[in-house]
Amino acid sequence: MLKRKLYSRILDWKRNHSHSCLMIKGARQVGKTFIVREFGVNEYRSFIEINFIKQKELKDIFSGPLDAATIYKRMTAQIRDIQLIPGETLIFLDEIQNCGNARTAIKFLAEDGRFDVISSGSLLGLTYAEDGDSEVEEPFSVPTGYEDFLTMYSLDFEEFLWAMGYGDEAIHVLQSYFDSGEKVPASLNEQYEELFREYIVVGGMPEAVDSFSRNQDFNAVAAIQERILENYRFDIAKHTKGAEKVKVKACYEAIPKQLAKELKKFQYATVEKGKTSKKYGGSVRWLIDSAHVHACYNVHEAYIPLLANAIEEQFKLYINDTGLLCAIYGFETKRAVLNNTLKGNAKGGIYENIISECLVKKGYRLFYYKPDDDHEVEFLIEKNGEVIPVEVKAGNTASVSLNNFIRDYQPSAAYKLVNGNVGVSDVKRTLPHYMVMFL
Repeated sequence: MLKRKLYSRILDWKRNHSHSCLMIKGARQVGKTFIVREFGVNEYRSFIEINFIKQKELKDIFSGPLDAATIYKRMTAQIRDIQLIPGETLIFLDEIQNCGNARTAIKFLAEDGRFDVISSGSLLGLTYAEDGDSEVEEPFSVPTGYEDFLTMYSLDFEEFLWAMGYGDEAIHVLQSYFDSGEKVPASLNEQYEELFREYIVVGGMPEAVDSFSRNQDFNAVAAIQERILENYRFDIAKHTKGAEKVKVKACYEAIPKQLAKELKKFQYATVEKGKTSKKYGGSVRWLIDSAHVHACYNVHEAYIPLLANAIEEQFKLYINDTGLLCAIYGFETKRAVLNNTLKGNAKGGIYENIISECLVKKGYRLFYYKPDDDHEVEFLIEKNGEVIPVEVKAGNTASVSLNNFIRDYQPSAAYKLVNGNVGVSDVKRTLPHYMVMFL
């Protein structure tokens, strides 16, 4: 059973919420349903699950009056042998985007407060009016103020290490080197660099990680990844409208090509020659909103708030799970990553993608700084009230752009992530890639 950090955050909600329900959002197949089931069984005397795709007939529970008493009465009539125990029951409304009345009813269930309610849905369906799936239902009223929200991603590197049998003590030892600035012993550093390359190839999708942790079989992982990618293609076809089906698919397929070229911003011309945001801007927005990709915006100056300084038309797109990116590139690319023999621009693109993914999972928004054609700092993050630069090197080469940033903006810390070991030079800290989990 995979250990997930989100579990403790859901537990915090259970202990601290006051008349609010919880909505867990996220891309498909990142483990939303599994973690709520685990939580419900472990933390409550009674757990009731309603899936509005698999159990369409249970939508009738939310037909007619939506007061809590009526809903719970209908629930006991429609679901055999359930127990509604005040303070000890969790009701899980899964795929809630397929029952608009259930989303509207969240307000009344929260006000009633006798039973805890968690809902979940793919970020595809929760766009409602923008969704091409005829079964997605827009709620009559969104329960503003009655929902807490958590976003779930695929496993981060620390969770991957847990799955591989590494405990908190081992990770704390690594963090001690991060905190002190001392070099990691060479054999230990090599061990975690290899594990990080495995994480790049396997990715964080729970099914892939679970399979790899049990069998250590990259081919079995590849089969799982291809199935996930096929499901993503199906989702695009199902949830986009009309001509958007072809355009969204074309934009998604262009991202691995652009990353392999290390382009300095997303270029619509690589999707279709001569075309601009006028044709494909909506398709890119769909991919971002659905969490298939993460957007990283250039800023014209590196001051808080970075969002206010973002240049809207200058952005990069990264695939939400680097294992899926490697699956798109194919077997030979995976082998080269694992053997650390990959060369060329594709290596830089893959390492940018994995660092972007790790930063998002840490809760950071993505920005970069490219003041001219010759210089670029791959990521800027807001931390402790200031802007911190994060440079990504596939190897361990010179840091002209980062040095210029330090000179111009004088941050209290600057990070250079490399294929190498820990080093400190004034405010600049060189770190092996895997230490991104400590930023």
